[in-house]
Amino acid sequence: MNQRRLVAVLACRNGGSRLYGKPLRWRILDQVVDNLRRLDSVQSIILAVSLGNDNYIYYDYASKNNLICVCGDEVDVLSRLLQGLEISGATDLFRVTTESPFLYWQIVDSAWKDHVANSYDATFLDDVIDGCGFEIITKASLQESWNCGDSSHRSEHCSSFIRENKSNFKIHKLDPPSALCRLDLRLTVDYPQDLIVARAVYEFLVHSGRRSSYDIHDIVNYLDENPELVKLISPLAAAGYQTMYL
Repeated sequence: MNQRRLVAVLACRNGGSRLYGKPLRWRILDQVVDNLRRLDSVQSIILAVSLGNDNYIYYDYASKNNLICVCGDEVDVLSRLLQGLEISGATDLFRVTTESPFLYWQIVDSAWKDHVANSYDATFLDDVIDGCGFEIITKASLQESWNCGDSSHRSEHCSSFIRENKSNFKIHKLDPPSALCRLDLRLTVDYPQDLIVARAVYEFLVHSGRRSSYDIHDIVNYLDENPELVKLISPLAAAGYQTMYL
């Protein structure tokens, strides 16, 4: 285990057609970083920032929060992730998105141990509420993806080459609790409706004293008790799950 180094590299940019500057709206990026800092297995956090004047704010954010930044092409997200792994001396990437503030963090450390012990190329938590999952992928597999894939594989869908070529990689898929396999819910922030729900969930966690050690099951119960919030996101969830995973 000592020879392996797991690093989270967060792809950051302010562009987007649906909700501009998503990571810096409300406290989304703060929550993502806090989630990562509670994980024993994640040894460093890197911001992989897209080139462009709109994104300079991330350098200020990194400075204020003692994070390292790399920068690169807006479209070739995979190259930015690889830069982050290279500068941090990482062997493996911990992949979450900057619009997903409610990670299912409790299983990450055990997933990392299994990933190393079984020499997996990729470990995926897929079949969980959108926004709660994660990926652990070896740097070597990501480099192969960049070398052998095309522009679509180098985009924000950075694991797509691995997913499309399953026979070439040793892949492990984690099984979440059935209570977290809810196709009517999503906890990612891509649309204004998502932001309304995320803010409500955050306030619930703060007021209940659970923000720093939240349980996704508690969030699910809260949403079930507030059907008006579920009504906002369920149409988005229905559309999103149809194309989410290969």
